[in-house]
Amino acid sequence: MNSSSAQRLARALITTVSVAYSLIGLIYFASGPRNGFVASAAVIGVVVTHYLNMRAGLRGERPPLFPLTLVLQALATYVPDYLLPNGWSAVSAPMLAGTLLVFLPLRWSGPLVGAMTLWAGGTIFAWSANPVIALFYGLSVSTTGAMIYAMVRFVRVTVDLEHARAELAEAAVLKERLRISRDLHDGLGRSLTAIALKGDLAARLMDRDPAAARGEVGELVQVAREAAQDVRQVARGYRELSLASEVDRAVALLESSGVGCQAHLVDAALPRQSEAALAWGVREAVTNVLRHSSATTCTISTSLKDGRLRLEVVNDGARDLDGPAGARDRDGPLDGPLDGPEGGGSGLTGVAERAAQAGGTATASATGTGGFRLTMEVPA
Repeated sequence: MNSSSAQRLARALITTVSVAYSLIGLIYFASGPRNGFVASAAVIGVVVTHYLNMRAGLRGERPPLFPLTLVLQALATYVPDYLLPNGWSAVSAPMLAGTLLVFLPLRWSGPLVGAMTLWAGGTIFAWSANPVIALFYGLSVSTTGAMIYAMVRFVRVTVDLEHARAELAEAAVLKERLRISRDLHDGLGRSLTAIALKGDLAARLMDRDPAAARGEVGELVQVAREAAQDVRQVARGYRELSLASEVDRAVALLESSGVGCQAHLVDAALPRQSEAALAWGVREAVTNVLRHSSATTCTISTSLKDGRLRLEVVNDGARDLDGPAGARDRDGPLDGPLDGPEGGGSGLTGVAERAAQAGGTATASATGTGGFRLTMEVPA
């Protein structure tokens, strides 16, 4: 049930109860020759103030003239007790009880409704001397008031749930957008870099070694097809990566780009999330080697200790961030933790986020020999 349906249902039930009680009182107390005007005025006062209060309560607000509307409803409920015979408040107090429970804290409204219940029962008993009738009218004050309060709370909870669902849906859309942007950055960054490198190499080899140029063009086409497949997988939300296969692709790409690469991987079965995080880390590290370094060698290694797998990707050609390359592209090497105050661009930040999601850590720093090291640790 949506909030509009809940409000319509609550208004219908509250209105039905209010009209029923008011008509009972009007028919009974207007029967005397001099009671018609007073009873009619009392009914109008109770119904109008009750309507104003409940209309605001269903919206989660207070009436514009509150607490004047509450005082007027109380006067319309109890003043006619002294003008009409036989206890008018017994039929109008249930509506006032609902108003008190809706708008006042329970520590105040609870005792007030209890006193109203006793007053209604005592008034009817003094008139009828029948304890059953007195008990019925007395309990109707608290039970009807509780029913009105429950209906108003039902509507407000329904509205709050709708707002929460809307916020959750908006958060899910935002999360999906961030996933797509991160996966496109991490997945296509390396592929597009490889395409650019192989295209440049093929252009240089075109005149002096056409056969080698054709080979580079063939590899370029293969990388482009892999990039297209990556885009389709990102669109479908399916990105299951293998650390071993990602390392194999990284070694082949680096060596074809003139960077000597060695890989030393331990044989360990990893949780799916841990393996995917490391695979993304290798991909981003290789992309940075190709785009932001003058490396000639690169080492990719893993080690297992105390139930955690450690990945290190080290190259020997980190560029100074203060130089032209660093100023041109913030996705370059970082000096310090990836998530620290000196954090850089979205690529390495994405690596840190993936490591954290897998329950691990990631850091990036320059080595003492002028190189650059990316380190990740995840549960094994």
